[in-house]
Amino acid sequence: MTPTIRDVARKAGVSVATVSRVVNESAHKVREETRQRVLEAIQALGYQPNDVARGLKKRTSHTIGLIVPDISNPFYPAIARGIEDVANAHGYAIVLCNTYEDLAKEREYLSLLRRRWVDGLIFATSGVNTKHLQWLRGHRVPVVLVARDVEGLEIDAVLVDNFRGAYLAVQHLIGLGHRRIGFIGGPSTLHVSQERRRGYLQALDDAGIAPDPAYSVEGNFRAEGGDSAMQKLLQLSPPPTAVFAANDLMAIGAMNAIKRVGLRIPGDVAVVGFDDIPFASLVEPRLTTVAQPKYKMGAMAMTLLLERIEGKGDGPRKILLEPELIVRDSCGAREKEAEEIPAPPP
Repeated sequence: MTPTIRDVARKAGVSVATVSRVVNESAHKVREETRQRVLEAIQALGYQPNDVARGLKKRTSHTIGLIVPDISNPFYPAIARGIEDVANAHGYAIVLCNTYEDLAKEREYLSLLRRRWVDGLIFATSGVNTKHLQWLRGHRVPVVLVARDVEGLEIDAVLVDNFRGAYLAVQHLIGLGHRRIGFIGGPSTLHVSQERRRGYLQALDDAGIAPDPAYSVEGNFRAEGGDSAMQKLLQLSPPPTAVFAANDLMAIGAMNAIKRVGLRIPGDVAVVGFDDIPFASLVEPRLTTVAQPKYKMGAMAMTLLLERIEGKGDGPRKILLEPELIVRDSCGAREKEAEEIPAPPP
């Protein structure tokens, strides 16, 4: 039979209240001799305090809710690992919830986690509706957004500079001589999608290239969405000679569509993605992409949340991390470099 707090009190010869004070490290002082007697009784009986009950009394659980829009996207596990490592180092556990980009499911999870007394929340939102987020703020639940921002919402967030990353990707393609550059974006309702599209358009404008609306197609941040969008782009006359996809999964889907019709990458169509997921360096040809510091984003988001839980910090803070262009084979830059290197003398 599992020992109870009453068994500990009986063995130590003290009251249940005294055992509770020792276990919960109460502000009520317990004599050192008595405390040691209680601890010895706990060890002898193998008593395990009920963490849930203790949490309810203190209105704390040492648990953090993490909500992501699609855990099957390899981008999010890297963020989750950064969050978990910092959380575990500070005695917190993580509860992971996956919304599948469903805003209604996101609301359900937020309500569920709030009822379970999580000490804070980190999440990448599935939409632009902020009513449920405002509700959390009203209930003083510490919240940090990660990877995805919500425009107009004053809340802590750790993000990458999406505009800058997209600009770098398209600028790189322009530098390789491309003028017909297609864009496969994410859902247009998301701020992250809007920022990456804005970077695409700004790079074209700065190079004096008039954007063709037909070259911009909306995807869904999944491989099948990139495949479908690329099929539409290939039907244009003339089709684009290069494509920037707003995430790597869509870029990989686009590459599949290009190969299926017998075109070469990058010979016929150059491709650049965004995220630098592990698959980016494994596909053939290896994908040129914009890297996000995923682990760092997660670790910083958890650090920020811990500060909020401890009551530190004033107004909302938005941390904007720098993206990095990773040049591989799918854009043709390496082939161009090889062509420009003079042949060795005979």
